[in-house]
Amino acid sequence: MLAMFAALKQQPSSSVMKNVKVCPLSSILTDGCDPDARSKRTQMIHILLAEDDDVMRQYLVRALERAGYRVTAVDRGTAALDLVESGEAFDLLLTDIVMPEMDGIELAQKVTLIHADMKVMFITGFSAVSLKAGQAMPNAKVLSKPFHLKDLVAEVDRAFAFGNVTSEGL
Repeated sequence: MLAMFAALKQQPSSSVMKNVKVCPLSSILTDGCDPDARSKRTQMIHILLAEDDDVMRQYLVRALERAGYRVTAVDRGTAALDLVESGEAFDLLLTDIVMPEMDGIELAQKVTLIHADMKVMFITGFSAVSLKAGQAMPNAKVLSKPFHLKDLVAEVDRAFAFGNVTSEGL
């Protein structure tokens, strides 16, 4: 259950309360109930998404952009590696594991050789592959399909220490 808080402002010399603002409690704790604060924090973060399924890729891009993140999406690992090698800056590699040409584990290993500080998050529909990813990249988060978009956004938020920020509208 989401805790809510109403910020009330009383007008001078009046007993009438006006300007009621309802905010999630987590927003008050992290943002002071500023609706633009989340966007200000997340818009600086650039996510490289590698997902070979067109529908899933569009679905993930839409969710992450609605949460305020900048997303560059590609349909295969080799295209993602090309972007990283070209010098484009990314903060997070979000990659499917099972893809043609280059799987997500190999992609993550090559990317972190180039940019050791880039965070990595895997998504997969195969539990055995999930175990392999955890062994190959122990600091990476693995999300198993199916997952809810709010869970994806929450994991990305956690990766950047944004805490439990709501992801309304997903």
